[in-house]
Amino acid sequence: MKASPLIELKAVGKAFLTSDGTPRNVLENVDFCLYEQEIVALLGRSGSGKSTLLRIMAGLVAADHGEVCYRGQPIYGPVSGVAMVFQSFALFPWLTVQQNVELGLEAQGVPPAERERQADAALELIGLAGFGGALPRELSGGMRQRVGIARALVMNPEVLLMDEAFSALDVLTGETLRDDMLELWEERRISTKSILVVSHNIEETVMMADRILLLSSDPGRVRSELRIDLPRPRNADSPEVRALIDQVYELMTQRPEQVVAKGAPLAVDLGYRLPDADIARMESVLELVAGEPFNGKADLPHLAEETELPDEVLIPVCEALSLLGLAQVVAGDIRLTRQGRIYVTARQARRQDLFARQFRGRVSLAAFILDSLKTTGSLTEKAVLERLEEFMDAEEAERVLKVVIEWGRYAELFEYDFHTRRLTLPEPEMPA
Repeated sequence: MKASPLIELKAVGKAFLTSDGTPRNVLENVDFCLYEQEIVALLGRSGSGKSTLLRIMAGLVAADHGEVCYRGQPIYGPVSGVAMVFQSFALFPWLTVQQNVELGLEAQGVPPAERERQADAALELIGLAGFGGALPRELSGGMRQRVGIARALVMNPEVLLMDEAFSALDVLTGETLRDDMLELWEERRISTKSILVVSHNIEETVMMADRILLLSSDPGRVRSELRIDLPRPRNADSPEVRALIDQVYELMTQRPEQVVAKGAPLAVDLGYRLPDADIARMESVLELVAGEPFNGKADLPHLAEETELPDEVLIPVCEALSLLGLAQVVAGDIRLTRQGRIYVTARQARRQDLFARQFRGRVSLAAFILDSLKTTGSLTEKAVLERLEEFMDAEEAERVLKVVIEWGRYAELFEYDFHTRRLTLPEPEMPA
């Protein structure tokens, strides 16, 4: 008989208002249960609502629709049995390590002597004994994140929510901290009964989780679930782990199917969240895949090792190459298309011409900007942002605009003046 869930979400939805006051769904019909004695990882692209989902589960943000329960009781605010660790450390710089860890206990009215005892125990548990009197600025990034974890663990939570807790750290420090957390978990040295991790690192999720949930974007929904039955600790080089990593890469790089006319280019709609991928990285990946040992086709985990790019960088690059028709990402592999092979061997001017053609024909936002410029001669940044904010929040709209400006400048399709905040068509070249 399956255990009762610690946290249960039924048909949960959440929307935020766009600049014109219309609601935009971030989460829609999310069903999810977190059970005792399991570690669950959430993966998803930008716009999938991962962090919003964690905040709903912690009671920091209210859901607009559906039910959110902790041990069968509706959540109407912060839950004493749930603690959260943030990516940004979120420490008060003017307080000592000890004082930062004691904050939650102080808010609960725990007497000073007991607060000190429990904070000391948490710091010793996480490997920071002796650092209680230090200020956060005196610590390395890894040590500051340990303080954030100690601050969560001192509350003896049944559920620990970790929002990209290792992503701000270098690879070695992140792996060490992750392994230390797993050791505490496996040895039952913490009272936590379940851990939910949001991550961009595919290998990290496979090494940690009993279940991996993949969320779709715009709005966020659970689109697939992968169960992992391998015992921990896991060997990252074992065939079983490598096969799982391949499987997750395949799931992560699947693009939503779109119905297009036969033979027509696949164009994404105006509200598509363009991936954060700069031109230099795209070209480097294309050239690497074209050469030895890949010869035009690369396994994504292998490519990640060769490029030494983290998943949150490599996956958007591969998405951008696929979006532009320079590569195809299928079954966890990236393959150069005919256009991609031409691009790799072309000189710079030819590359820019090819990029411009693919960008203009396959990205609706580029076409929208060009059509507007041909009609009016110039276009304000504000006008583009307002159009984008019909589909996404203001911060995401600014990010997408930054990407489209970089790509448009490289393609020499349009120019952008930082001082006037306007986009214009390029000045025609004067004859020699």
